[in-house]
Amino acid sequence: MNERDQVLIAANPRAGTGSRRGLIEHLERELRECGLTATVEINSDALATRSLQLASEGRLRAVVAAGGDGTFRLVADRVPVGTPLAILPLGTENLLARYLEMSSDPARLARVIAAGCTVTLDAGRAGGQLFSLMAGCGFDADVVRRLHEGRTGNIHHLSYAKPILDSIRNYDYPELRIHYAPTGSEELAEQITARWVFVVNLPRYAGGLQFAPHASGSDGLLDVCTFREGSLWHGLRYLSGVVFGQHEEMQDFVHVQTRRLRIESDARVPYQLDGDPGGELPVEIAIEAGRLTLMVSAEWAEKHHSQQ
Repeated sequence: MNERDQVLIAANPRAGTGSRRGLIEHLERELRECGLTATVEINSDALATRSLQLASEGRLRAVVAAGGDGTFRLVADRVPVGTPLAILPLGTENLLARYLEMSSDPARLARVIAAGCTVTLDAGRAGGQLFSLMAGCGFDADVVRRLHEGRTGNIHHLSYAKPILDSIRNYDYPELRIHYAPTGSEELAEQITARWVFVVNLPRYAGGLQFAPHASGSDGLLDVCTFREGSLWHGLRYLSGVVFGQHEEMQDFVHVQTRRLRIESDARVPYQLDGDPGGELPVEIAIEAGRLTLMVSAEWAEKHHSQQ
């Protein structure tokens, strides 16, 4: 019998009914078929305590984040560092799961967990909070803030319509100052002034947009992408450039790599982390190299390492 036979499934309480709950129950059955024991946890404190206990006993095989990108980052920050993490994607965008080529098929996920293939990836930390994909500051974060302030249930793509329109009407595009450490240094000696800032760890963003298409999750660096001008017109121009992969040629686009940075503004400006509200500026952001241990298919792992 495999000593590491315990799997914890961290479920968002909103996944307690309907098809989402059905997928979690299906995963429990599939894990049992693989000789593993699954326990569902909906309380983050209980998850932290139980995962630490099982890890210290050498019995914890994996923790599954059953939800979206926000659920994953919260789970990753509560379990012991080095814990193998898997994803049952139940969110709106599921960007990390897409990057890892993980589907919501419980049978497939159970096989991945049973096989035990893992890779390590970097994570970012902003204002003390972990993120796996990116941090955004400016218009997109204002949309995210408005969305969550008016949230009454599960989020769908149409849920973004009103917050986007409200941000278009009301967001003022204040100046943002980005102080960053040049590669090889820890001192925040360089500065960029912009109106839009995207801090990228993995090359995934909502709607399939890629601000830093060559960003790597295993280089120990964050890719900071900024756009200088602030208005709806400029935003549409920048969006078109990103969609067609031409934004890196724009004169008012700046891309740098760094291990740490600070973003500040004289105005009250929100930032978002993996699609969830993060807080307001100023914020300190840094890379945590190799912070995440992720369960993936052997095929994905082979392709991932062949690209390093």
